[in-house]
Amino acid sequence: MNLLEKIGKPVEDNLKQFEPYFRNSIKTNVSLLNIITNYIIKRKGKQMRPLFVFLTAKMLGEPTETTKRAASLIELMHTATLIHDDVVDDAHIRRNAFSINALWKNKIAVLVGDFLLSKGLLISLENEEYGILKIITDAVKEMSEGELLQLEKSRKLNITEEIYYQIITKKTAVLIASCMATGAKSVNVSNDVVQKMWEIGINAGISFQIKDDLFDYQNTNLIGKPTGNDIKERKLTLPLIFSLKNASENQRKHILSLMKIKNKSNKIIDEIHSFAKNNGGIEYSHNQMVAYKNTAINLLADFPDNNAKQSLKELINYVIDRNK
Repeated sequence: MNLLEKIGKPVEDNLKQFEPYFRNSIKTNVSLLNIITNYIIKRKGKQMRPLFVFLTAKMLGEPTETTKRAASLIELMHTATLIHDDVVDDAHIRRNAFSINALWKNKIAVLVGDFLLSKGLLISLENEEYGILKIITDAVKEMSEGELLQLEKSRKLNITEEIYYQIITKKTAVLIASCMATGAKSVNVSNDVVQKMWEIGINAGISFQIKDDLFDYQNTNLIGKPTGNDIKERKLTLPLIFSLKNASENQRKHILSLMKIKNKSNKIIDEIHSFAKNNGGIEYSHNQMVAYKNTAINLLADFPDNNAKQSLKELINYVIDRNK
């Protein structure tokens, strides 16, 4: 049993029921679409998002059919956005496997993403899950804005730390926040509790993204994306933003000139890595990651102790302890 399976013990039965439910929710009469959705299901990741939904619901009450629909809706929306992201980024690998656009080209990938989005909308509307739908559609809107904000700022290479947090809150944190908020909403708690779970999710999500950005500065290719990928794509993340802020004017100009080079050599990437490490960017980012994680866990203290709460703590810790 791996660590995530241990963390999921309090909702083990719920997760077992969720798998066939989700699989059935994307079945169609179109054979090509079924081939693609089966491929998506087979290479799905760690299922952290459904875990956040079910553990939140279990901590606050007893998971319901609405909880299952919320988890399914989040998976559908998230998968759709990943497929569209791969088309936008012209990315051919995701989680060490070929992306949908790599195998079936962009046109089909976009249509599959649209199909998954529409299935999510239908599931919520057919079951009158308007509260759940609002939380998740708001999150998808924020995610789109975050991607566009990052693209806009990356072109000019003028991302400040404040803008960086705006971007990662929109791009990543709102998704984990929506998992926890919909999990709470599904067991009919007060709006105040739903909002509190959203806040916990935002802090956990920011911590998650900083961890993801730190992977770019690790000297290993065992992670889900190539080392130096953000630098190749001219993405300024926290380690570099902090280091540039504290560098001399000449250093700053030099590093930014390297970032503007389209096809960066390994030597250039290594130089940028060394700059971030030597100027405290890695250490600062790590400390910020831990601080946001601790805030999320401290906010959980207001809720009664139970097995699901303990697992939620472990899941939030896992966010920054993971090695990929």
